[in-house]
Amino acid sequence: MKHGKKYNEAAKLVERTTFYEPNDAIALVKKTASAKFDETVELHIRTGCDGRHADQQIRGAVVLPNGTGKTVRVLVFAKGDKATEAENAGADFVGAEELIPKIQNDGWFEYDVVVATPDMMGVVGRLGKVLGPKGLMPNPKAGTVTMDVTKAINDIKAGKIEYRLDKANIIHCPIGKASFTEEQLNENYQALVEAILKAKPAVLKGQYFKSVTLSTTMGPGVKVSTAKY
Repeated sequence: MKHGKKYNEAAKLVERTTFYEPNDAIALVKKTASAKFDETVELHIRTGCDGRHADQQIRGAVVLPNGTGKTVRVLVFAKGDKATEAENAGADFVGAEELIPKIQNDGWFEYDVVVATPDMMGVVGRLGKVLGPKGLMPNPKAGTVTMDVTKAINDIKAGKIEYRLDKANIIHCPIGKASFTEEQLNENYQALVEAILKAKPAVLKGQYFKSVTLSTTMGPGVKVSTAKY
């Protein structure tokens, strides 16, 4: 894969064989951000889990202490009082069955997170094939299927992110923006890693964190030491 000049310049800052302590890795990742926009700092954890087994699946959510630096648009499926509550809590879009054709037929995806009250999951379930592949399906483990829509919306707007295994058993999550201070990124990193460590499947034998890498949207990966995990 051919990389551009900026990437190659940034890559020279990173020792490819070195495993950095988290705070050193974060400082280095900030230096590699060279794009014209405020790049997202991403954490990639390759796990020893086998997601094909239900008891080795990892899925959950955590509120990053300093947010993600991104404005998150929230769609809430609710009716009656709960719809009013969602609107008052600052949801960007609120609706029920009438949204199904808009999403299914018109391909409407102008939102980043979907929240639903439990009584609406029969309706939302019909969108499984559309929302599922985009990672937008509400899920009780992520706190996005709930009667407490106010808390769900507040948490999401404050920087709540979801973590889950992909098909290669890797977890990819944002921990903030390159413009964040090292301290802010470090606090977010620690909060996310601690949450994922707590989510370790009880049945897992062997190493949980096989590799940990930090990178910016356009930058090279910086390897993080996994010794203490």
